[in-house]
Amino acid sequence: MEIIYEDNHIIIVNKDCGEIVQGDKTGDTPLSELLKKYLKEKYNKPGNVFCGVVHRIDRPVSGLVIFAKTSKALERLNRMLREGEIHKTYWALVEGKPAKDKDTLENYLVSNGRINKTFIADPTYKDAKKSVLNYKTIANGERYTLLEVNLLTGRKHQIRAQLSNMGNPIKGDLKYGARRSNRDSGISLQAHKIEFIHPVSKTPICIEIPPTPDAEMLLK
Repeated sequence: MEIIYEDNHIIIVNKDCGEIVQGDKTGDTPLSELLKKYLKEKYNKPGNVFCGVVHRIDRPVSGLVIFAKTSKALERLNRMLREGEIHKTYWALVEGKPAKDKDTLENYLVSNGRINKTFIADPTYKDAKKSVLNYKTIANGERYTLLEVNLLTGRKHQIRAQLSNMGNPIKGDLKYGARRSNRDSGISLQAHKIEFIHPVSKTPICIEIPPTPDAEMLLK
């Protein structure tokens, strides 16, 4: 567990692909519980330890995740997330080369919880939600392209579904049309950068992590 930033109110972790942020039906130990154990041991805290989940990223995705160490920080961060005051930038290594070096994608998405997959839908379809993202090309290779993606909406599997629909599935993402899996069973999507105003101290926070090894190879 790689902790990137910590203060009295928040803690930011660089999640590995395969780890889960919050408990699910698998019964695997989530990051939220590992952090509670870490905080309890580091600060010798008696009883239950608070660690609030601010947001999640999919299990096969790696990158930055924010947790709250206090209920006050959690409440404020949740509001900031709803109001678009937490800016997350993703890096996606996709198959092929998009038709445009940069673009805005706008689709309507519907999620099927039974099979844990999101689909492009007609705007009139029941429960279809408008979903918008911007992307731009960072680097090109013979078989893959590295994109920077910024979400304007936050839907389940949004980046995965919209890039696949564009004809450029994320490397390793078999669920959304990739040709083959990655060796680590993850997908080449990283929550690469996060920016927000600290919910308590009001100081600007901007954290960026190094690219994944497969993305770094394309940058060389």
